[in-house]
Amino acid sequence: MTSFIKPHRLARIAAVGAVALLALTACSSGGGSTEPASDELAGLTGEVGSKDFAEQYILAHMTTELLNHHGADLTANTDLVGSTNVRQALENGQFIGYWEYTGTSWITYLGNTEPVKGTEEQFEAVKEADAENGIAWLDPADFNNTYAFAIRADKAEELGVTSLSDIASLPEEEQTFCIESEFSTRDDGWPGLSEAYGIDVPESNVVMLDTGVIYTATADGADCNFGEVFQTDGRIPALDLVVLEDDQEFFPAYQGAFTMQQSILDEYPEVADVLAELTPLLTTEVMQELNQRVDVDGEEPRDVAVEFLTENGLL
Repeated sequence: MTSFIKPHRLARIAAVGAVALLALTACSSGGGSTEPASDELAGLTGEVGSKDFAEQYILAHMTTELLNHHGADLTANTDLVGSTNVRQALENGQFIGYWEYTGTSWITYLGNTEPVKGTEEQFEAVKEADAENGIAWLDPADFNNTYAFAIRADKAEELGVTSLSDIASLPEEEQTFCIESEFSTRDDGWPGLSEAYGIDVPESNVVMLDTGVIYTATADGADCNFGEVFQTDGRIPALDLVVLEDDQEFFPAYQGAFTMQQSILDEYPEVADVLAELTPLLTTEVMQELNQRVDVDGEEPRDVAVEFLTENGLL
């Protein structure tokens, strides 16, 4: 039997639907969408920034949602491109803060040429140096988005390699590498790495590719056995790659931490306490998984961030 809905009933349904759509749109466009659990950060307004890749988007949304849950009124700005632009936005007050990496700050912003050995030592050196710039580094998370070399898991087992030191003893035909053009000329890239680990191969053994292509090329194995990667990239587990240990600690540490204007932290010291609930949860393996959901599975960074915070009892 066919049923009919009266015109006034249709109008009411349409109105309710429009209100619901507006509510959903508002939730997805700005800062926190959850009711504040407390108000210790009431009065804290502004933007949390990010660089232009998945990990940074996720971290920016996590930070925004968590701080808003404690009374702040922040929005996540994921529109800027390039590390230098994001750092400048922090320095000029556009952002209250954003997630940065120790190696990037130490070398790119602070002008050092040699990294500090040891993850903790590198963090303390950056924190102390940036304090003179009015920038505070909160306690770091336990993930390190440094350069690394990966190989497909079955090939690593076949060759018996677990560390970068193992490569030099392999037959020359197995010592094949995929790297990006910038890495090929950096002091903390191919020239320094090959010297540090005694890798001496002909130029034909080194193929230069775009960053994203390196992951699939390494998984395919036709162009190279060893691919230059970033350690927290979600494509590493998705493509069944394994990261070789940097057993000589050649690469700088790129440990992640939230950086912010010291003046704002002085006014709202509770920010450090709130984010301290999050940072211990962010390991390299966790970031790989979260990045995979965005880069490989196509999920929205904010959805991934909110779900993670909710599952861990932070929202």
